[in-house]
Amino acid sequence: MIVADIDGNVYQAVKIGNRWWMMENLKVTRYRNGDPIEHITDAPAWDRLTVGAFCMYDNSADNGAVYGFLYNWYAVNDSRGITPEGWHVPTDEEWQTLIDHLGGASIAGGKMKEAGLSHWENPNTGADNESGFLALPGGYRYYEGDFHEKGYQAYFWSGTGISLSLAWNRVLRYNSSAVDRVDRNRIGGFSVRCVRDE
Repeated sequence: MIVADIDGNVYQAVKIGNRWWMMENLKVTRYRNGDPIEHITDAPAWDRLTVGAFCMYDNSADNGAVYGFLYNWYAVNDSRGITPEGWHVPTDEEWQTLIDHLGGASIAGGKMKEAGLSHWENPNTGADNESGFLALPGGYRYYEGDFHEKGYQAYFWSGTGISLSLAWNRVLRYNSSAVDRVDRNRIGGFSVRCVRDE
């Protein structure tokens, strides 16, 4: 299956269990209604955000093309929607259902990560991409605006908030076959995957 966003970017999708998941990280610049998502490169400006925004790792278009864009949770949670029509940012529960289907948190990461060392740093523990999810280590933007961990970690937002400042996230690491559930500041910039509506 393929799906396109409002900018015309085309994404491959794979069926895992009974749900369709994008195999690529989102790289859209507009909400579904056509309104632009703020593109913020400046670190101090990122730290002060209270609205949806995106960036590319190290503000590099080459990184954006490979790893997709990094979004804060204000963009994820915006009522205008950042996903293609008929798709959404997975909830914390939907992430857990995916992970359970792949055998649980301790091994699911290996089944979700791209195999080899083209993008992941050595040793890329357990990676065989058995699921077809094709997770890439796009790193993240810290809420203060600095970039970290490209090649080492893949972070994915959920659509589930925890508090006024935190939301749930999933992280895969280069030296582990696990998927960890972590809370992260809503101002942070992380990758976004989409799941098809039921």
